[in-house]
Amino acid sequence: MTIAQIDWHSELQRLDGAYAPSTMRSYRADVEVFVRWCDGQGIDPFPADTPTVCAFLETQGPLHSPSTVRRRLYAIRKIHRLLDLPDPTYAEDINLSLRRVRRAKLGRPKQAKGLTREFLEKFLGVQPDTPWGLRNRAMLSLGYDLLTRRSELVALRTEDVVWRSDGTLRVLIRRSKADPFGNGRTAFTSRRSAKLLEEWLEFRGLGIEPLFCAIYQGKAIDRALSVTTVKRIIKTAASRAGYDASVVGAFSGHSMRVGAAQDLLCAGYDTVAIMRAGGWKSVNVLARYLEQAEFNVWG
Repeated sequence: MTIAQIDWHSELQRLDGAYAPSTMRSYRADVEVFVRWCDGQGIDPFPADTPTVCAFLETQGPLHSPSTVRRRLYAIRKIHRLLDLPDPTYAEDINLSLRRVRRAKLGRPKQAKGLTREFLEKFLGVQPDTPWGLRNRAMLSLGYDLLTRRSELVALRTEDVVWRSDGTLRVLIRRSKADPFGNGRTAFTSRRSAKLLEEWLEFRGLGIEPLFCAIYQGKAIDRALSVTTVKRIIKTAASRAGYDASVVGAFSGHSMRVGAAQDLLCAGYDTVAIMRAGGWKSVNVLARYLEQAEFNVWG
């Protein structure tokens, strides 16, 4: 049996706890794709040589985005290190293959539609008068105020929220994609978000750890929401607000973060202030979010 058949699944388990669950799922899926491709070529995947990795990357290029191809390269690199095998991924030919992949698929990264304040008002207005509506109104308003990623929003715990004397909230966002070791960042909300959250918590009751939990047969249960729930709430609200399918499809679980950043730019805040508010580490990522807002201002 080859090294791949015996060891790679168990070796990846060594990473558990050191990386986010989503990263671990990507590693497993990407290595599995590489192993299957090698099997189809009659090649032992481990140890791989540089020509094999280059050929794999270039066959993946027409099928996937450059970012996905690059992520699969990182997975191949990681598994070789875990198996204590020579790493074939740093040769110059690898860089050339990635350049071919990028040049063959020119195009801008797909950007989620911003859930700006105009959309937020409409999305809040179409929520039903039900337990789900109570929760979803609070989630949408809080997610917009805090500029959260969807993973950050569903990870909030009740103890992370403190009511302030002015009727707003101070919220500790403990862990995020850009903060894997959980140093956290503090953010603040509007009075409306505080009121909506108060209404939700009055219904939800005590003894539940997630700030926003699942609802079963009209009753709150002590179970965290998945990140896909955030996307579904946003898309359902857009549909109820009467937008056509093309607009609904442009929203994603990141839309609150994008829209709030765009609104801050239009309100006159500079890039540094927006980066601080949303916990961005890279100005390049934020710049993509703000381009549409700049178009709206100057167009």
